[in-house]
Amino acid sequence: MTPTEVLDEFRSAGALLEGHFILSSGLHSPVFLQKMFVFQDPARTERVCKALAQKIKEAYGPVDYVVSPAVGGIVPGYETARHLGCKAIFVERENGEFVLRRGFTIPKGARVVMVEDIVTTGLSSRECIAALREHPGEILGAACLIDRSGGKADLGVPLVSLIQLDIPAYPADALPPELAKLPAIKPGSRNLTT
Repeated sequence: MTPTEVLDEFRSAGALLEGHFILSSGLHSPVFLQKMFVFQDPARTERVCKALAQKIKEAYGPVDYVVSPAVGGIVPGYETARHLGCKAIFVERENGEFVLRRGFTIPKGARVVMVEDIVTTGLSSRECIAALREHPGEILGAACLIDRSGGKADLGVPLVSLIQLDIPAYPADALPPELAKLPAIKPGSRNLTT
């Protein structure tokens, strides 16, 4: 799947939104990728996650576990794992930090890839990877559908994506005037509690 085809999937799902958005990172942006509009369509989700699984195979080889951060990473993590023929598990916040719950474990020697939906600053990904370091598996790297940092996010491990975009994001105190005059919407899931 080419980068243009990936963006077309988001556009045709109505998932490429313009306005004033507060991202999960706390940064503000004129563009929001509402991946849940993609994930509500199983056929579309299968297409993008199958393409991501192929990139993961090429970059990392065989994978035993895909681990994703809850909530946004669960669907792409599961569907990508299905195409890799491996297990899919996820981390959840407990006392503000990501941990494996629900009896999930990663055995010694297991080859692990962290799969995200969208990476902006990489904060959720780094937090997920930090939780994985508490387990004996081998972290091969990370993967995401869209890297909106333009390749600048440092996760501490290699990152593969279907597409890299350099979408502007601003701290709240440094908004361009055209963005500042629009009402801000916060559509992300970072502050959900379980």
